[in-house]
Amino acid sequence: MLSDRIVFIDGDFVAWDHATVHIMCHSFGRGSAIFEVISFHNTDAGPVVFRLQEHIKRLFNSAALLDMELSLSPDDFCRAVVGTIRKNELKQGFIKLICYYPQFSLEVIPPKEPLSVSIFTIDPAKDLEGDFSAVLFTTACISKWRKLDPQTVPIRAKAAANYLNGMVARLDAQKRGFAHAIMLDTQGFIAEGGTESVFLVKNGQLMTPFLGTVLESITRKSVLEAAQIEGIVVLEDRFLPELIYEAEEIFFASSPFKVLPARQVEDRVLENVPGPVTQKMAVLMENIATGKDDRFKDWLYPLD
Repeated sequence: MLSDRIVFIDGDFVAWDHATVHIMCHSFGRGSAIFEVISFHNTDAGPVVFRLQEHIKRLFNSAALLDMELSLSPDDFCRAVVGTIRKNELKQGFIKLICYYPQFSLEVIPPKEPLSVSIFTIDPAKDLEGDFSAVLFTTACISKWRKLDPQTVPIRAKAAANYLNGMVARLDAQKRGFAHAIMLDTQGFIAEGGTESVFLVKNGQLMTPFLGTVLESITRKSVLEAAQIEGIVVLEDRFLPELIYEAEEIFFASSPFKVLPARQVEDRVLENVPGPVTQKMAVLMENIATGKDDRFKDWLYPLD
């Protein structure tokens, strides 16, 4: 149960119910928190964290883009993540690392203080109502909401305020009877899902929007790198939404799912889901995360 979980906050371990901030703090009122969602997996050699150092690197990049100061070093973050998993005696699940301003503030300018650090670990099978691994495919629509323009805010920052964009897209999709949304950028090209990267397959080629209008997703990067090593041709470019109706396969990628096939997009029902490339990538990513593919062992951060 979530109430049994132990949380890391600024160097201390506290009970789940004590992991709180004041409602008037800056990060609650202004959305000025940065975060990472990271998966960890059980392997024959023990639990490992998927690309932990890459996630911490992106966290520091988010802080730099928003002129924020972090109170821990990259190595300290890694040790804190490992310590939190151990305290909770978990072997697999998800880590949410949130850095925030806990101070009271009415100003839009944040306090001139280093961010506080909190680390949560969750096993969905034990702590949440559903098991993400049991989801085999999804449905999606093209959202009426456009992806944030990179000239308005630094979209490369994984910041809480930026996720209002994805939230309204997912809510609109649910109202229309779909589980996920595919968002276009402000120029009308395919961007990404509400909180996921989007991949399309046409003529055996794996295609995804290039960086610039989408988050620099760790899972996106991993899928592309793994596909290339497997000999799959990949293409990063700008794609018009017509490709959604031409692609033989479509899937989403994120930390919780790694690879999630789309069975239907708008009124188009795809056949033989998952398709061959999607299936190959799903198996490959699962084998990588669980330590069954030695080619990618440097992606896994062991607890020991």
